Amino acid sequence: MPAEKRYWFPAKRYGWGWGFPGTWQGWVVLAVYVASIAVAAAVFPPSHVPGRFAACLVALTCVLVAVCWATGEPPRWRWGNRGP
Repeated sequence: MPAEKRYWFPAKRYGWGWGFPGTWQGWVVLAVYVASIAVAAAVFPPSHVPGRFAACLVALTCVLVAVCWATGEPPRWRWGNRGP
């Protein structure tokens, strides 16, 4: 019997996208993302080079979304539990 696939990033109950991580791997990805933002702020101070800092944030966020897309629950619009 195959093991059930465990998503790193489960879908949100309402709306589109992913919620908080559901596994330790997801928490590591989120921690690396936050640490990378801190490093980017140190290397490209937002008050001195806002364009480079913003570009770095966009790149880091694109990587995070790609990881969520690859390891998370398939995204779709959700309206919560509509049970009887």
